[in-house]
Amino acid sequence: MTEGLGLGDAYGATIGRVRGQGGEKARLGMAALMWVSHAERPLKAGELCHALAVEIGSPGLNTDNVPSIGTLLACCQGLVVIEKETFAVRLIYFTLQEYLRAYPDLFGPAHSTMARDLLKLSEFSAG
Repeated sequence: MTEGLGLGDAYGATIGRVRGQGGEKARLGMAALMWVSHAERPLKAGELCHALAVEIGSPGLNTDNVPSIGTLLACCQGLVVIEKETFAVRLIYFTLQEYLRAYPDLFGPAHSTMARDLLKLSEFSAG
């Protein structure tokens, strides 16, 4: 790390790299960070990948939209890891969770977005 930069600066720079990927990679990276940091319980890798594949307005879940976990991890620029024993996805450090909570507008209306996507997922599984 560069001398003089704090941990918050490092997190901010890495989130800048996530966003700087542009397009779908930036969307996936930021959405994964949102889900992992706001979920009420640890998400399994498959759960997260399916949540990120939801397209509002789509009549069903397009499995072609489900990202691989490798793609997802790459889009997160090292901020997210998978626990080998449980396959749970988590932030690299607890201090990242604190950083993300300090910037509530970083993800927009995270809980509303998550609720909408979960409702859509439940429609897919019910139908």
